[in-house]
Amino acid sequence: MPPSLDIVIVNWNTGSALRACVDSIAAARAGVALSRVVVVDNASSDDSVATATNSVLPIEIVRNHVNLGFAAACNQGARASAADYLLFLNPDTRLEPDTLSRTLAFIESPACADVGICGVHLYDDEGRASTAAARFPSVRVLLGGATGLSRVLPRAFPPHLLTSDECGSTGEVDQIIGAFFLVRRPMFETLGGFDERFFVYFEEVDLSLRARQAGYRSMYFSGARAYHRGGLSSDQIKATRLFYSLRSRLLYAFKHFSFFRARVVLVLTFAIEGPARGVHALARGGGAPAEVVVAYRRLWDFVRCPGWRLDRIAQRQP
Repeated sequence: MPPSLDIVIVNWNTGSALRACVDSIAAARAGVALSRVVVVDNASSDDSVATATNSVLPIEIVRNHVNLGFAAACNQGARASAADYLLFLNPDTRLEPDTLSRTLAFIESPACADVGICGVHLYDDEGRASTAAARFPSVRVLLGGATGLSRVLPRAFPPHLLTSDECGSTGEVDQIIGAFFLVRRPMFETLGGFDERFFVYFEEVDLSLRARQAGYRSMYFSGARAYHRGGLSSDQIKATRLFYSLRSRLLYAFKHFSFFRARVVLVLTFAIEGPARGVHALARGGGAPAEVVVAYRRLWDFVRCPGWRLDRIAQRQP
């Protein structure tokens, strides 16, 4: 018998992309023991969920009246699972007919007995490789990204995201991107799922690091492919996207870095990256400068509130 699989999709105003994603799952289920496809809708205002039904799939719809965030919605969709594997899949992805069967066969192989998280080759509208894996953030990695040194001196300041050349073949990586995030369900439950204090962004980074610390590897598998558009939901709210990205990065730093290194990231975010983003936004024109101002104003209000640092708070289990 093949291993059982549950798929969790978190949706927020993704329009027709969600239906295309669901249809691609239906076309890729051959040879796979697919138990459930759970679509968790985070208070969408469009009709994306209503059009996502597919009669050949065991679909469950969970409707939230407010947006609980990505991490919380993922945990919500996974909560009743009894499957061997959980696949967290973005609604702006489309699977190929053999994506699921090939990936499950790979992670079930003896060589992957200690692999807890697996991702696949992702490609964009032009068929080019898109981001599929990344390095764990560090002060050096974050400094390189904030100052542009990762483009000028990539060996000294390696970029956070792995390039297509670095993902040219199957191999172990620090972190798999959350667009196609296959995990062993027992491991996921043992680790307490995603940390829901990350509203969106860095929740998969945090889980990947905790999995590594627990003795599991993350593997990029080049033998299976999936399309990923990227940014479909967050493009609608760019200032909010930037705020949550920076917020989650600070939360991650104060959870996993030493106090000194976390403070360095805090100073870096406001004193170096903030002005650099402002200058870049002014060069782009349009609404970009206002978006940066709004995002950093919200971030400043956030860090001024007492009790936000995760190094002072015991992790709340979902």
